[in-house]
Amino acid sequence: MSGGCNHDCASCSQKCGKESLQAECNAFSKVKNVYAVVSGKGGVGKSLVTSLLAVNMNRKGYKTAILDADITGPSIPKAFGLTERATGSERGIDPAVTKQGVKVMSVNLLLENDTDPVVWRGPVIAGTVKQFWTDVVWGDVDYMFVDMPPGTGDVPLTVFQSLPIKGIIIVTSPQDLVSMIVSKAVKMANLMDIPVLALVENYSYFECPDCKNRHYIYGESKAEEIVEEYGIPNLARIPIHKPLAEAEDKGEIESYVGDWLDGVTSAIEK
Repeated sequence: MSGGCNHDCASCSQKCGKESLQAECNAFSKVKNVYAVVSGKGGVGKSLVTSLLAVNMNRKGYKTAILDADITGPSIPKAFGLTERATGSERGIDPAVTKQGVKVMSVNLLLENDTDPVVWRGPVIAGTVKQFWTDVVWGDVDYMFVDMPPGTGDVPLTVFQSLPIKGIIIVTSPQDLVSMIVSKAVKMANLMDIPVLALVENYSYFECPDCKNRHYIYGESKAEEIVEEYGIPNLARIPIHKPLAEAEDKGEIESYVGDWLDGVTSAIEK
């Protein structure tokens, strides 16, 4: 390895071979499968998809966990109605546990107030996410979902290099700029040799409760074109659905009723 290596093999021109940068999980933890939920921009429902996937796998009887890597915009605790602070011991930090048994670690569980801003520089944020993997006592976990911040910066790079990510789920919305956003996420996944498992289109349509007709509020979907262009094997659509939004806002996401992500859940399970 040449001197001055920044450990970013994806952007390195040296031919020194790929060095594994994966971090060791906490000594009292055994996490079998890790999947990252990503997006090229904010506000598309990434945390919602992360929550629903965790709930789905938990309902199937698997031990499930969420690592909230969106340090500056954490929303997972609110979706599950978690208000208590995280605790710890000499073994490490203990994650919070939802009513139905999903383990959660988020920076909001460490702050004195939920509304306190996290004004940290990129390397500090990335280091915190890595510590959520190395210092949290996850115990036995069958499926962990990582709720990523938007974009392709320090935190996604840290997660992809430090955690044993088996695949990613890309979340987007039905707008014209979607193709460019998805392209960035796919290309980063390819650089890191991580397969893209599914594309989830949120806010896909609104179904009238009376006539059952579907109305495409944000324009006609381009999801089929995108999955075909990039060879993404699974596609799911989540509609604009008031009961789902209310469940998330009230911290009752575990009570949601819907089959929109069943195909993605089955793909992960297989």
